[in-house]
Amino acid sequence: MRPKMFAALPIWFMAVSILSAAAQPVVSGGLLQTPAGHSLYTFDNDPVGSGRSVCNSPCSNIFPPYLVVENDVPRGDFTLVFRDDGARQWAYKGRPLYRFYGDEKPGDRGGDGLNRNLWHIAQQ
Repeated sequence: MRPKMFAALPIWFMAVSILSAAAQPVVSGGLLQTPAGHSLYTFDNDPVGSGRSVCNSPCSNIFPPYLVVENDVPRGDFTLVFRDDGARQWAYKGRPLYRFYGDEKPGDRGGDGLNRNLWHIAQQ
């Protein structure tokens, strides 16, 4: 199954990119999620408070950014950061937020600890 999943990555990534633009994340049980309940992640290589994401292609093919819908206004500890392509991405306390391409249903946490433990479930 794994090879087929990677072979479908470009098509799947396009779908996730479209679907990953959404409303402000929510906190559930101390974890950050999309309003639909999908896990969000942070990347240790992102400099906190820099206002930018360092996870661009090919990194963003595996961890797509959680993008901002055009009219969204951040509240509380949520902010926006800018991507190299000019898109706006959600951030929490200065840390950009991402989805993991392998998480298919709400509550999945497949990206936690990946890439030598540089990726983590986003927490409050």
